[in-house]
Amino acid sequence: MSENYRERLDNILRAVQKPGRYCGGEYGQTLKDKEKVKARFAFCFPDSYEIGMSNLGIRILYGVLNREDDIWCERAYAPWPDMEEMMIKYNVPLTAQESGDPIADFDIIGFTLQYEMCYTNVLNMIKLAGLPIYAKDRTDDMPIIIGGGPCSYNAEPIADFFDCFSIGEGEEALVEFTKLYIKMKEDGTYTRKAFLHEAAKTVGGIYVPSLYDVTYKEDGTIKAYTPVYDDIPSKITKRIMPDMDKSYFPDKLVMPYIETVQDRIMLEVYRGCIRGCRFCQAGIVYRPVREKTPEVLCRQAKCLYESTGYDEISLSSLSISDYTQIEKLTTDLLEWTDEKNVSLSLPSLRADSFTKELMDKIATVRSSSLTFAPEAGTQRLRDVINKNVFEDDLKRAVNVAFDAGKTQVKLYFMNGLPTETSEDLEGIANLAKTVVEEYYKNPNRRKGKSPQVTISVACFVPKPFTPFQWEPQDTMDMLEEKNEYIRDCVTDRKVRYTHHDPRTSHIEAVLARGDRRLGKALEIALNEGFRFDAWEEYFDYDKWISVIEKAGLDPAFYANRRRGDDEIFPWDIIDCGVTKEFLMRERNNAYAGKTTPNCREKCSACGANKLGGERSCCPKK
Repeated sequence: MSENYRERLDNILRAVQKPGRYCGGEYGQTLKDKEKVKARFAFCFPDSYEIGMSNLGIRILYGVLNREDDIWCERAYAPWPDMEEMMIKYNVPLTAQESGDPIADFDIIGFTLQYEMCYTNVLNMIKLAGLPIYAKDRTDDMPIIIGGGPCSYNAEPIADFFDCFSIGEGEEALVEFTKLYIKMKEDGTYTRKAFLHEAAKTVGGIYVPSLYDVTYKEDGTIKAYTPVYDDIPSKITKRIMPDMDKSYFPDKLVMPYIETVQDRIMLEVYRGCIRGCRFCQAGIVYRPVREKTPEVLCRQAKCLYESTGYDEISLSSLSISDYTQIEKLTTDLLEWTDEKNVSLSLPSLRADSFTKELMDKIATVRSSSLTFAPEAGTQRLRDVINKNVFEDDLKRAVNVAFDAGKTQVKLYFMNGLPTETSEDLEGIANLAKTVVEEYYKNPNRRKGKSPQVTISVACFVPKPFTPFQWEPQDTMDMLEEKNEYIRDCVTDRKVRYTHHDPRTSHIEAVLARGDRRLGKALEIALNEGFRFDAWEEYFDYDKWISVIEKAGLDPAFYANRRRGDDEIFPWDIIDCGVTKEFLMRERNNAYAGKTTPNCREKCSACGANKLGGERSCCPKK
């Protein structure tokens, strides 16, 4: 870094809030000799430093890439608006945390795409790097830009801005991708076009949007995806790590200078979910379930404790109480965590599998509250969404918590679910009131303390690769009316009601279900200064509707339209491992009010067995 550049950066850091977001130099970062590496990879998180530093996926992939001698992976985060203003004023481009070098000088730039409302931050970071936002405008001497993460399962709204996407789990795919880049650079065959063609052809899970032509019908729906070359796949199959015990997990972390949203050890227990809730994209695209053994988990937890000093371990998974060896794992962890005053956190508990034994294991957690997600207020609607949780399960679970001295319970619900009625909405308030009543019935409750039940209601967003992907989202007026109806139903002062903003959920649905034509709207949004749309203080619904309409598009076409059974979806170019036939079957079961057993009770032939894996719920056949 030049002295002049360093001086400009120092001037900026004196003038912005939380300079620790940008100064780099954190304990645990990876530094390498630039002259000795063959490829430099900038891993970008399109949100604030505090959120990005807590992302487990980046922690894993950062370590995976950096254990390769010829690859150096560094990090970059979206600058907060005050920092962006100073960067523009002082002509400082977006830089990497480790070296301070502009990310435009790197070979590959990777973005993790966790949430659709971060898309404008992605484009803004590309712009701040000094690079053209459209992939077609970038030349051979510019970095390759690759995306990954859950939003890449329908990357079409941002497809024109990326060279390619890594579909599924990236531990092996990103290394293979970068090694191919190095090889083609060294043997002189590299051009951007040739590399992307070769990657699409030889690296599993790599989707190159420019190599697929999209045509549309007169009604605006997709007519066909056509590969440009005969030697690339017609569908891109996601990558998975078949054996989680052998999968990379970091033995040290980059330690932030400032407080982040997850200042604790995040211990990944397993991937996937056995449950099959019909609204849940993660439960489908992360299949099949692959568990780590307790021995491996204990070793990883102790290693991270010794290298970080964190005093809390969060057991991370989609549903931690579904881990088959949860009792042994928590027992083994407590053998040393109690002595070290390290608490265990289990953030994804199900009411039907929450036990006194688990409650005793997490008694050291400082919080006085527990969270459960019934998702719907009546058993009829819980059957529709295949939640497979009953009111008696919730009563039993909260009484276990009350026995242990807990006084606060948080319940997550959704409104706008398919087949929903006013009785289902009223049931949300009734279920919360039932929890209050259970507290006063409990003889072991904390005497002299009142309970507090918080209900948090999100708006249903029909996501790709779910049984509800054909369903329309409720209109804005309907969602707002339902929020008010629930509020009117809550009459107990011991019940606190909160709800998500339906305006954000509406735009999220547009982007989640969108096609490539939305790229124009995102370009307009960038030019009009959209930033940090996932943050309430920066989100502007009316402006979002305006830019979508300026692009000649109708938001309702994407969010509020029931899709035809034979319609080709923007995401049909991706094979997530679960068949469309299974999803349709589950949708029909939903309308029949018929539940589907979890994967351990009975295999439902979803298709994920073609991926399989050791200790998987559906072994490869």
